[in-house]
Amino acid sequence: MQNTLGSNLGEDKIHSLLFRLALPAILAQLINLLYNMVDRMYIGHIPEVGADALTGVGVTMSLIMAIAAFAALVSMGGAPRASIMMGKGAPEEAEKILGNCATMLILTALTLTVILQLFGRQILLLFGASENTIVHAWDYMKLYSLGTLFVQLSLGLNAFINAQGFAKTGMLSVTIGAVCNILLDPLFIFAFHMGVQGAALATVLSQGVSCVWILSFLCGKKTTLRLQLRHIRLQKKVILPCIALGIAPFIMQFTESILSICFNISLLHYGGDIAVGAMTILSSVMQFCMLPLQGLTQGAQPIVGFNYGAGNGKRVKETFRLLLFCCLTFSCVIWGICIFCPQVFIGIFTNDLALISFTRWAIRIYMAVTLIFGIQIACQQTLIALGNAKTSVFLALLRKVLLLIPLIYLLPHIFTDQVMAVFLAEPIADLLAVTTTSILFYRQYQKL
Repeated sequence: MQNTLGSNLGEDKIHSLLFRLALPAILAQLINLLYNMVDRMYIGHIPEVGADALTGVGVTMSLIMAIAAFAALVSMGGAPRASIMMGKGAPEEAEKILGNCATMLILTALTLTVILQLFGRQILLLFGASENTIVHAWDYMKLYSLGTLFVQLSLGLNAFINAQGFAKTGMLSVTIGAVCNILLDPLFIFAFHMGVQGAALATVLSQGVSCVWILSFLCGKKTTLRLQLRHIRLQKKVILPCIALGIAPFIMQFTESILSICFNISLLHYGGDIAVGAMTILSSVMQFCMLPLQGLTQGAQPIVGFNYGAGNGKRVKETFRLLLFCCLTFSCVIWGICIFCPQVFIGIFTNDLALISFTRWAIRIYMAVTLIFGIQIACQQTLIALGNAKTSVFLALLRKVLLLIPLIYLLPHIFTDQVMAVFLAEPIADLLAVTTTSILFYRQYQKL
């Protein structure tokens, strides 16, 4: 296993290796973004009820992000540990990690499905749905939650495909589901007149197809790490370190869900449904910013983890420097579009003139500090790849829990324009978080 994988991760030139692994991962993340956004694109253009339906489905994104966070808890801790074990020449240990993580994903999915089916409607009302939008939100969520098993396995196990260096296969796994979703959405929503429920059904079926593809690959002959029955029995010494390392990405994604709830509740209070609708668009744009950055870090993590496990510090440093440059470049481009050409993003989701006008000024405030956000994710994800769980957890908590959530509720009491104040919480928190992350990463990186 080490020869097959090590000839790439341990010896090839960093520039070519990073782009060979990262480009498919970036494409996979962009395709995955379409997976999440295409429902909102179609729903926002449903005649007569499009604006309310878009707002309702936007509220469900809090729950969907929470579901994805539980997949990250298992896989984003397990996959880097598997890379490190492969770098150490311990393939049996890496396969144990894969098997244990698969079992944990299944147990998590079954638990979440029961909870969402029993309490989903009440949760959506707590998360910011109004009497006007709860019908659309629950119509979408009650079907989507039935596919939680597919979501957990497809998101969680695909990380192990990427961790082995099979980036193109990982991209194909996402592409298959996304293409199915793009094709099925208009069929179910408009042709079969199923509306919001049609969008949810299309997503569940597409995730199912993607899940079957991933399982067939990991159980087949082409994979380096094979999913085997003898490794699926949970062992504390195997699964607990994975969960410990996965806490940081879990916090990053789960707190994104909490943030969405806080934003929705505050904006509903100060600005009504139109402000919540604008937040749906803004969160979609932020996803567009984050997912390609995550694709870059997914490409870098196997290189960093493998070479760190192999004791090659020079290649670790070279990989990080290149990753940082790429992340900064991308975040600067996104910032430029949001500030100078916001209509490029807004027009994708709605043709409602009032919502367009409202969102145009909000996006310039919300995304004001995006140009330096590449520093945050490059540093934080590199620490995860190096197995540094404690600092990663703190940095994940810092931006969202310690800074952004309090600011959402504090700033409206300081500024006269309370809706603007809620949106302003994002750039202030980003600036403080990036500064702190840079300082802490430099100190930890020097020690490592």
